Amino acid sequence: MQIFQPVEKVDEFLTLDEGEIFCGYLDGLGGSECQLAQVSRSYWHGWRNGLVDGGFTKPDISQMRLAESFQTARR
Repeated sequence: MQIFQPVEKVDEFLTLDEGEIFCGYLDGLGGSECQLAQVSRSYWHGWRNGLVDGGFTKPDISQMRLAESFQTARR
């Protein structure tokens, strides 16, 4: 059950809490489970990306859209 809307655009990403993203990322990188009812959208975003970088799952369409949004913003 997903309770958060995935982040797909840079402007959405900039509203997230950097510290919570980092904590979630580290937990995801280690393969920890995520209790959705107990975390923020920022943590969840980081956790999802940590899972990908840790090799536990592949990027989903929303993660690819966010990466594309960052690439477009750099131009």
